[in-house]
Amino acid sequence: MTTRDARPLLLVLRALGLGDLLTAVPALRGLRRGFPAHRLVLAAPAWLAPLVAAIEAVDDHLHVGELEPLPAELADRVAVAVDLHGSGPQSHALLTSLRPARLVAFAHPDVPASADGPAWDATEHEVARWCRLVRRAGCPADPADLAITPPPRSPTAMSAAGATVVHPGAKSGARRWPADRFAAVAAAEAATGRRVLLTGSPSERELATEVARRAGLGPEAVLAGALDLDGLAAVVAAADRVVCGDTGVAHLATAFGTPSVVLFGPTPPDAWGPPVDRRERHRVLWAGRTGDPLADEPFEGLLAIAPARVIAALGELPVNGGRHERHGG
Repeated sequence: MTTRDARPLLLVLRALGLGDLLTAVPALRGLRRGFPAHRLVLAAPAWLAPLVAAIEAVDDHLHVGELEPLPAELADRVAVAVDLHGSGPQSHALLTSLRPARLVAFAHPDVPASADGPAWDATEHEVARWCRLVRRAGCPADPADLAITPPPRSPTAMSAAGATVVHPGAKSGARRWPADRFAAVAAAEAATGRRVLLTGSPSERELATEVARRAGLGPEAVLAGALDLDGLAAVVAAADRVVCGDTGVAHLATAFGTPSVVLFGPTPPDAWGPPVDRRERHRVLWAGRTGDPLADEPFEGLLAIAPARVIAALGELPVNGGRHERHGG
């Protein structure tokens, strides 16, 4: 983080994951417009650095983990502190500990400094929620402003052109569709002549390998564990289509305009799915049931989605052209 900068400091907290960062892009750009003379510093995990830069709204990236204390040397130096992390009080307290001149946050009864903030709405779409907060602070935020610039294409990413990316993993078991079902979809895509690539983290490589084996694909189809965030983003941007659960990869597909089929459950798509005005490029599948998104076992509503339904949704996707437009910029 740059220390020699005379501009007033605008500190934004969003120390969460990939999908969380991408759903906050319109709010971050709104803050950039609303505070053009400030130095916008985003407090977020270090591993997100490639995409933080791609947002084109952040001056400095402060590397912090979820709900970790913020650097004490920032105390009394923050002109505006913005909580894009949550409803409080923990995240509010991290920011108020720095004694900012102004706090932009949702109102929480345990944090007096947030009293003039708007009320939290648990039913609100994640993108709309943060846009509403920063608009309250006088910043013009457009919920449609989700597109980011894709990273340069590596040879691996270039080979993904025209391919179907299948991402079988998810952070929790509740959001993880079974491997045999992903394999059925992957096999159907391969049968049409499409190249199929399986992505995931290093810990998901075994899962991706199992899906490939069940689908009759060779080891060259498995990219799980072989890509850093930049590489994953480039592959998603280059691909013809994406199939995944409610994960960060789904938000990458939205950000790059890559057509996708996203399986939801137990969280509804109205909360975390592609915005309705983007649904011409994306298909969301949901059984209409909600539950605990952090449970260990696949949610029953997710299991109600059959492979045939996913395969049919893939057949409805548009040709992958006209991507990467910026909206509301």
